[in-house]
Amino acid sequence: MTRLRNLILAFSIAAPIVTANEIVVLAQTPTSTPPATTVAPGTADEKSQQIIKHAIETLGGQPYLNVKTVTGKGFYTAFSDGVSQLPSKFLDYIEYPDRERTEFVSLGIKTIQANSGNSGWMFDGAVKTIKDQSQTQVDDFKRTLRTSVENLLRGWWQKDGAKVVYVGRREAGLAKRNDAIRLTYPDGYWVEYEFGARDFLPAKIIYKRARKNLDTGDIDETTEEDQLLKFIAVEGITAPWVIDHFTNSKQTSRINYESVQYNQKFADNLFAKPENVKAIK
Repeated sequence: MTRLRNLILAFSIAAPIVTANEIVVLAQTPTSTPPATTVAPGTADEKSQQIIKHAIETLGGQPYLNVKTVTGKGFYTAFSDGVSQLPSKFLDYIEYPDRERTEFVSLGIKTIQANSGNSGWMFDGAVKTIKDQSQTQVDDFKRTLRTSVENLLRGWWQKDGAKVVYVGRREAGLAKRNDAIRLTYPDGYWVEYEFGARDFLPAKIIYKRARKNLDTGDIDETTEEDQLLKFIAVEGITAPWVIDHFTNSKQTSRINYESVQYNQKFADNLFAKPENVKAIK
């Protein structure tokens, strides 16, 4: 349940509805350069393969890889200038590899964001409307898939011809270090993942992003980071139950899970756009 697109989904998983003035930077300049190595498209270097293997084993091994669906409940809290705001309850449904529905309830008002492959829709309980997601919002969902730990560990990146290389070890607190590996796509988009050098647990996800100011036209590149915390084992599968998100080192949100279930059967129409508001449950 790590991503948890999945837990991260952390991930980025129960992310707030994105705004139309956000765009994704495809071509990025890494902040550090990994050791020179030749890696063919769709493959990883030997060190990265070892790290991925250890992480899968630590998270549950084959039972972890056998997970097809994840149902998570908890609270999503936004932060403003370092101060937490009013938490929202969320109920998140994930079906691998590319379907997700997240329901939020705040002050008694329900909102829904659902995605399935190349399409998505949203329900706004405040004004009782259902509408298709914009292309920007669909693209943002696809970005969460690209940056998820699930994408890395399950190898979905291979079909896209991406490469994984070992970056090196980094300080991660008192007497603690992380091993970092970088996933780079053919279009230049990259994501860095850090794993505990001793416990092999996924610890951080780092990537770049750009936001466009519609008033000025300026584009500011930011460093986005997910920190994966409070790992708990359920049904033989270990996943982070707390995901803190930071933008330029300042915390902007927290996802805190209260319960997780794996491989639950979903209704066939769970991710489909309802015909009308009355069909929303």
